[in-house]
Amino acid sequence: MPAASDKPVVTRFAPSPTGYLHIGGGRTALFNWLYARGRKGTFLLRIEDTDRERSTPEATDAILRGLTWLGLDWDGEVVSQFARKDRHAEVAREMLERGAAYKCFSTQEEIEAFREAARAEGRSTLFRSPWRDADPASHPDAPFVIRMKAPRSGETVIEDEVQGTVRFQNETLDDMVVLRSDGTPTYMLAVVVDDHDMGVTHVIRGDDHLNNAARQTMVYEAMGWEVPVWAHIPLIHGPDGKKLSKRHGALGVEEYQAMGYPAAGMRNYLARLGWSHGDDEFFTSEQAMDWFDLGGIGRSPARLDFKKLESVCGQHIAVMEHAELMREIAAYLAAARKPALTDLQAERLEKGLYALKDRAKTFPELLEKARFALESRPIVADDAAAKALDPVSRGILRELTPMLQAASWSKQDLEAILTAFASEKGMGFGKLAAPLRTALAGRTVTPSVYDMMLVIGRDETIARLEDAAAA
Repeated sequence: MPAASDKPVVTRFAPSPTGYLHIGGGRTALFNWLYARGRKGTFLLRIEDTDRERSTPEATDAILRGLTWLGLDWDGEVVSQFARKDRHAEVAREMLERGAAYKCFSTQEEIEAFREAARAEGRSTLFRSPWRDADPASHPDAPFVIRMKAPRSGETVIEDEVQGTVRFQNETLDDMVVLRSDGTPTYMLAVVVDDHDMGVTHVIRGDDHLNNAARQTMVYEAMGWEVPVWAHIPLIHGPDGKKLSKRHGALGVEEYQAMGYPAAGMRNYLARLGWSHGDDEFFTSEQAMDWFDLGGIGRSPARLDFKKLESVCGQHIAVMEHAELMREIAAYLAAARKPALTDLQAERLEKGLYALKDRAKTFPELLEKARFALESRPIVADDAAAKALDPVSRGILRELTPMLQAASWSKQDLEAILTAFASEKGMGFGKLAAPLRTALAGRTVTPSVYDMMLVIGRDETIARLEDAAAA
């Protein structure tokens, strides 16, 4: 039988649908996606919805939306773990037949009494079932669970691609329940059965699952199945080094979309959060697929850094194709529950992206810079900009307006007209630019006057100048 690492790569992301897609889950999905896509492998999605009380369709939808926004496409249909419960139970019964598991009739009250006595006597509270080696003839007609027969001595060794060699003393591991008395499988069994049946070759997940790997390895070995390659990645911490929580800011992937970060920038930043390729900070998804490997993942928890996130996202906005940028801005507005752009606003925005996208780190920042293109007349100036419109400035705008009527409306022609006009008036261009910015944008900080004129066009420019001159 070939080793898992020699077979075509199959990875999976298996979230529980009990809430939003956590940013840490998004990174785990990304690592699995990059590893599979970079090796022409398969990336699968499984929803671990066996907890019927906490699992909701709304949470499943939120997970799918988060992955879709991040651009992490999966292969085949989404697998429901709950829908496979009969298969899990079938494996539990097969383990029983193989002698790798046994029926345990101990009640919860008996188990708790055992643990209380053990605590009182200072002994290990690890439950050792009296039914492990009992003669089947002695079995009562009573409810039972099926427990796996874990080895009592020696050690279980996990060769982990991130954590290295991890050893578990078998005497510290209990005979875990694989099938409950009501016939439902436990999570620990279901995960292994699903991964085996789905052909998963590499299990890449958070290191909070590292202890589970020991017990899950025992299930693989009990069934004679091939153990996958393990890779347990450190969790994400906040900037203060503590476990990520609400106090650090956004936790859900969809929150980042609603905050206006581009998906490509999020993929880039999340890939670098715990993984490195030399000193590369900015890269495309195609490069990440080529470069990503498990050896580049560090063993220490990564720290979320919003300044780095913004820096990377700004670089991605700067190089994005305009059509893609417009699609993402439309999706951002919907996610943030803001009004969609009108056709005229969208037309002007796309026309002005060349002058806007180089310095914006997020979509709200970009849209703020684009206010001149998105607002309708009359343009209301803020307090700082309004100071530039005194009677002298209004007179200057009245004189300038007729000269612009005949301009060819190219940057070269506009520059020539405005430069010559400022020279004729004996003023520096900055003196002329201030009232122009107020008239065109109502702000003191804007793209260049020429760019604003070119984006909104001749008629709108002249109308705004006339409004300001008459104010």
